[in-house]
Amino acid sequence: MKKGIKLFIFICLSIFFVNMKAQELKSPNGNLILNFAIQGDGVPTYSLNYKGKEVIKPSKLGLELKDNSNSPTDFSDFSIKHVEADNEDKVSLLNGFEISDTKTSTFDENWNPVWGEVKQIRNHYNELAVTLNQKSTNRHILIRFRLFDDGLGFRYEFPEQKNLVYFVIKEERTQFAMAGDHKAFWIPGDYDTQEYDYTTSKLSEIRGLMNKAITPNSSQTPFSTTGVQTALMMKTDDGLYINLHEAALINYSCMHLNLDDKDMIFESWLTPDAQGNKGYMQAPCNTPWRTVIISDDARDVLASHITLNLNEPCKIEDTSWIKPVKYIGVWWEMITGKSTWAYTDDLYSVQLGVTDYSKTKPNGKHAANTAHVKSYIDFAALHGFDGVLIEGWNVGWEDWFGNSKDYVFDFVTPYPDFDVKELNAYAKSKGIKLIMHHETSSSVNNYERHMDKAYQFMVDNGYNSVKSGYVGNIIPRGEHHYGQTIVNHYQYALEKAADYKIMINAHEAVRPTGVCRTYPNLIGNESARGTEYQAFGGNNPNHVTILPFTRLIGGPMDYTPGIFQMDVSKYNPDNHSHVNSTLANQLALYVTMYSPLQMAADLPETYNQYLDAFQFIKDVAIDWDESKILEAEPGEFITIARKAKGSNNWFVGSVCDENGRTSNISFEYLNPTKTYIATIYSDAKDAHYKTNPQAYNIRKVVVTNKSKLSQFCAPAGGYAISIVEADKAQTKGLKKL
Repeated sequence: MKKGIKLFIFICLSIFFVNMKAQELKSPNGNLILNFAIQGDGVPTYSLNYKGKEVIKPSKLGLELKDNSNSPTDFSDFSIKHVEADNEDKVSLLNGFEISDTKTSTFDENWNPVWGEVKQIRNHYNELAVTLNQKSTNRHILIRFRLFDDGLGFRYEFPEQKNLVYFVIKEERTQFAMAGDHKAFWIPGDYDTQEYDYTTSKLSEIRGLMNKAITPNSSQTPFSTTGVQTALMMKTDDGLYINLHEAALINYSCMHLNLDDKDMIFESWLTPDAQGNKGYMQAPCNTPWRTVIISDDARDVLASHITLNLNEPCKIEDTSWIKPVKYIGVWWEMITGKSTWAYTDDLYSVQLGVTDYSKTKPNGKHAANTAHVKSYIDFAALHGFDGVLIEGWNVGWEDWFGNSKDYVFDFVTPYPDFDVKELNAYAKSKGIKLIMHHETSSSVNNYERHMDKAYQFMVDNGYNSVKSGYVGNIIPRGEHHYGQTIVNHYQYALEKAADYKIMINAHEAVRPTGVCRTYPNLIGNESARGTEYQAFGGNNPNHVTILPFTRLIGGPMDYTPGIFQMDVSKYNPDNHSHVNSTLANQLALYVTMYSPLQMAADLPETYNQYLDAFQFIKDVAIDWDESKILEAEPGEFITIARKAKGSNNWFVGSVCDENGRTSNISFEYLNPTKTYIATIYSDAKDAHYKTNPQAYNIRKVVVTNKSKLSQFCAPAGGYAISIVEADKAQTKGLKKL
């Protein structure tokens, strides 16, 4: 009897200790299974399966710390301390752990974004919170996993405790062990830019293709022959789609991924500061979420809201001033070289407050002048736009780049030919808002010194949105665009802007990670290779079929579509770039490249030549109640239908790669009791992005929820559709689809 009791106790204890070493978590629908375990030497690991298929093989978790044990602990301690050569915490937070507690929970809510692709977002996940104790140091960390139906988010949390208060991260060692040599859509890992064309290859081929993939940029710091950036999109040989990224990047360095291409293991690689350190932490604190989106249907990746759901709810109490914006701008003419940002060609050196512009000769090409801007305002008002962006309005552009110049702009002093008050009064009389431009030339210290004054200047003169820019190497010198210090600067600028009720569109900043949920005045980012590169030699024809799977996973992009003149030499005979797109493809981007901030980027005089096609840009919504991903394959094609906010109108956009295709869609999402007129803007049969990009057709047909469409798409082409409710009288004489 006693032996039986002892055996029973032994079995119970064995089960208890096994459970304390291994934990399983399932997604709400049961398709995803996460396993957490402590392996040899107390190393935390996790793995992830989807519908019985291995997605992430057992992968290590942890952080490598720098040794700060020799730092003074008292202000009056001036003694010389011995410093280890590698300055490494000999224990770090890599191993020696045991599970001290686990908690599971379920969360399910619906929340309404201020603006977005849908009116309401469901946030539904199962959670596992594992508390680990490092016995040798008596330090505690918590790893929190949230498993959604479409993927995983996890992060490290550092509770308040005696033995882990201030610490410096040498490297985060989070692994993502792939189950095969997957097809990947990647750009080079870089501490300062994401403005690269995407390369499509097997993981094993990254090393051999890296040199070709790294193309020149105004500021760039590649770090490894196998380093890539997130969001990283992959496809397995058996048809799984896997996306790796991060969410809620706050007070931390941007994460890249470095590939061990022998074992196919990605490991996190943080952006360093000027000293080479990768993070300064003070407990209690946490890292950003590391995200894995998985599906056997590429459409689910585009429909995922994991990134937003892992961010905190909106912290702005009154959001009534935050509005989506459709705009034109004094911009493309400078990008192409037709006009200039600079007022004069006489100056080689500018000292703000000293240089006297009244003594210089205007170059005659300065676009941001009062008369010219008024013509843009007139065009915007005539065609129902919300705003006009003006770049090059402020003094300093003659000497703004490439010299590591600290005091480069003051953000409040206009050129002699730009009348701030007259233009804002004129815009107001036309129902148009002017959009401010703050190019910082990456002189972050200078921008912060002037920020309050610059924002107040905007408020005083009727501006409520600003496009900020960070071209060139960062000042403070040695810092990087994606390091913790500069990430904190972007956040500071965003929160400060909210105090002034200003919306932000940040260019060259760190790529977004869903922070727009918390601060929805972040209505746009660039942080990728945008349309401007079409005037710098061109983008790959399939670029816009990849970006929604990569860059847009973190948030909307100010891609600046709407180019109708593909031959850039028509604007500037010295610029022989070609826009690698058809005109119909450009229209489709207003639907496929989601943003609450949408620009019609081409020149007014060009739009006047194509007013029938321009009508779609005028009509298309920029805020949505519903979004339906109809077709999707990364690098090949995307077709999306969206229902306008507070309206029964739908819009469809479809884009494809350089091979062209036939798109086949249905309209089953339409109200079954309604009849609609669909206006289809499509490639002509002889359209081609290189040889005949402006060939398009426009036709009107009657559609219902039973209708189907088979539509030709030219190489790098596509189509756009506006769908509006109609009665019998309106549909008379129209063909039914």
